[in-house]
Amino acid sequence: MSSHRNTFRVAVRQYDPFSSALQKQWSSFQQAEGVDLQFEAVSLDLHPLYETLLVEEGLKKGAWDVAFIPSDWFAEAFEAKAVLDLAPYLASDPPEDYPTGWTDNLLRLQRFDRMVLGVPYHDGPECLIYRKDLFESPTEQAAYQSRSGAPLRAPQSWQEFHQIARFFQRPDQGLYGTTFAAFPDGHNTVYDFSLQLWTRGGELMDEAGHLMLNTTAAVEALSFYRAMLNDRSAIHPKSREFDSVKSGLAFAAGQVAMMINWFGFASMAETIADSKVKGRVNIAAIPHAQGGRPVSLSVYWVLGVGAGSPHRDVAYRFLRHCLSAKMDKLLTLEGGIGCRKSTWEDAEVNRVIPFYREMSSLHAFARELPRRSDWAKLATVIDQLVVDTINTQQPIEGLVARYQSQVA
Repeated sequence: MSSHRNTFRVAVRQYDPFSSALQKQWSSFQQAEGVDLQFEAVSLDLHPLYETLLVEEGLKKGAWDVAFIPSDWFAEAFEAKAVLDLAPYLASDPPEDYPTGWTDNLLRLQRFDRMVLGVPYHDGPECLIYRKDLFESPTEQAAYQSRSGAPLRAPQSWQEFHQIARFFQRPDQGLYGTTFAAFPDGHNTVYDFSLQLWTRGGELMDEAGHLMLNTTAAVEALSFYRAMLNDRSAIHPKSREFDSVKSGLAFAAGQVAMMINWFGFASMAETIADSKVKGRVNIAAIPHAQGGRPVSLSVYWVLGVGAGSPHRDVAYRFLRHCLSAKMDKLLTLEGGIGCRKSTWEDAEVNRVIPFYREMSSLHAFARELPRRSDWAKLATVIDQLVVDTINTQQPIEGLVARYQSQVA
């Protein structure tokens, strides 16, 4: 697109730390390489981002030089031939420490045969994030022990999670036991459903690759989610309006005792200037049901180069610059989540964010969503199933049967 010949355009997932980090990374890149282009980073929420990149073919048509692409969309981007194959660039002029500087599960999903769709930029598996000042308070511990007959700790079961959420529900103090990112955007509720299912020993797909909704584990997962979202004595009243970002901001504002969310929001609560819980944050494994086990979900973001970009070589050099140890650390200290092993172990990063070294242990039991070109459509079905579950009192067995037939 000739109108963008003098402008380097990046489509960014809407999140302030991404925008601030990218601006600083571009300034560093421009200073290092003397690139004579104007920089335009456009922040977009998930649906508008998906629309411009893949539905309107913005990557393919050259509207965007670089874009944030989540692992949910890799297969669709590959089939649409929307992004430039980076394999030749990575072979001839690899980033610092590539590929050994990253864990393989951050390099695997964007590989299709010999083609590479993008390079890892932002990560952070889901985990339990909680206020350690509340959980470690002798007063709170004594009160919880007296009320429940059990010690106050990071919950290990979903039953314990619900019980502790009720204990910390204090709306008169502006404190709520928990929150979920229940905004129906085809992502947040799908992630919650997947975690509830997996921690109960269930699976999303059968051996033939068909989506399975009509199962005992799915009914149990949805029953718990309905109970939580409708329990005014346990949950933030705005949970249905919250996506993961707004949930993270509510936690940083001191409104939430604990939540299941991306590691990045624990990091954000330790780094952003207006956080009210800085120094009071900790993480733990996600609770599980009896007979289940802790599971995390890894959905990561890559930077990909648009197939139609008029600045392909500059775009790759910018990606290469962003993947350096210095720039990955910069992103992390801005409030994003760097993907390099060197960042996870960095002494300064771990002084600022004391639990950062736990990234490697979270990855040890992290799972990914199915890599399918039709995943966006399947996710829409799951999203609607969850929305119907929490907004109606229809029998869940009937709902899963109905949506199973819709998938079929």
